[in-house]
Amino acid sequence: MLFVVPPLAGHVNPTLAVAAELAARGHQVAWTGPSAAVAPLLPTGSLLYPAGDRDAADGHDLGGARWRDLRGIAALRFLWAEALIPLARAMLPGVHTAVEAFRPDVIVADQQALAGPLVARRHGLPWATSATTSAEIIRPFDDFPKVGEWVNLRIAALLAECGAPGGWDPRFSPHLVLVFSTPALIGDGGPERTEHVQDAANGFAGRYPPHYAFVGPAFGARPPAGDFPWRRLDPRRARVLVSLGTLNRAAGARFYPAVLRAADALADRAQLILAAPADLAGDIPPHMLHQEYVPQLQLLPHLDAVLCHGGHNTVCEALAYGLPLVVAPVRDDQPIVARQVAEAGAGVRVRFGRARTDELHQALTAVLDDPAHRRAARRIQASFAAAGGAATAADRLEKLPPGPRTGPSAPGTAPTQNEKGP
Repeated sequence: MLFVVPPLAGHVNPTLAVAAELAARGHQVAWTGPSAAVAPLLPTGSLLYPAGDRDAADGHDLGGARWRDLRGIAALRFLWAEALIPLARAMLPGVHTAVEAFRPDVIVADQQALAGPLVARRHGLPWATSATTSAEIIRPFDDFPKVGEWVNLRIAALLAECGAPGGWDPRFSPHLVLVFSTPALIGDGGPERTEHVQDAANGFAGRYPPHYAFVGPAFGARPPAGDFPWRRLDPRRARVLVSLGTLNRAAGARFYPAVLRAADALADRAQLILAAPADLAGDIPPHMLHQEYVPQLQLLPHLDAVLCHGGHNTVCEALAYGLPLVVAPVRDDQPIVARQVAEAGAGVRVRFGRARTDELHQALTAVLDDPAHRRAARRIQASFAAAGGAATAADRLEKLPPGPRTGPSAPGTAPTQNEKGP
């Protein structure tokens, strides 16, 4: 199986666990994507076919300086017009080469690696969508129909440019959509369909088509994050990780000082562990821990809560350990994920751009003191465990027959003129 991925750690990481499970079952696995960014994320010895390697000036520098300062609709427009569409164009030749060289039976394409579905259709291969964020699954543009229409037009133009037929959406496979979450977090607002679906074993229910597999988070091996001062964790105080993820950490120049002031107010009862660039973190008081990068998966079992940017992977990893969250969304899908956390009762949403010390203090106090947040987080944790993670994803991938499949006309279900995805 060939995994087609963008140069984003949060989108590559879930594929590591799925690929490891498939390899343990005797399958051959490989990746294709921008090698400079993807290779350091893969286990030693992994097979990677380069696709889309370019200089940042060529226009698909995800997480670059131009993107970093944008918010809201401007960030979304940049993401599609200046990053994802150019990335698809750049990756197409390399993905074609990977398919011809590796000869996969199935392609697993990230929702933001649009070259994967284009190449899969051209080669007549079944393909699965890897939905490493749940934002696209819950009809994110219902409240902004003009934005949704603009995105659809950009995708349609890409299909036409590549000579692909219209009437289908490369974000949603007609064969299998692997969602690394469950409706316990994202809600039951799936695409309209005529029958009610419920499958407790796979962690989903409601109006989602049966080829949507809610597998929960999939944790795989990560590159080492360096040493961590484990002995400095204070067992007498609650421990809270503060992280803005990989791409957004440089945007925290105004956010980190507010965090430090909130930490001072909580110093007698909570130890904040700040993962941030040293030049932006400021002067760290002795009651806190600071490290530029932390071994997040290893650290989570030792925590009581997480304060983060609302990145889908960080949120789901925290909830997989039953940890309530304070979420300060920055851009892109993060406001949607933050809303999901708040509506599920598993945490509190705060502002990022105009973060106030008192707001952060109140939110952290709430998730540490109000047992309702922890109960909601543990309910989601249970749904993740029941969903099966990488094993369930591998089960569903193994069931894909080695040839094109078609199905009834439903959102994301068949390449028809009516298909627009959820």
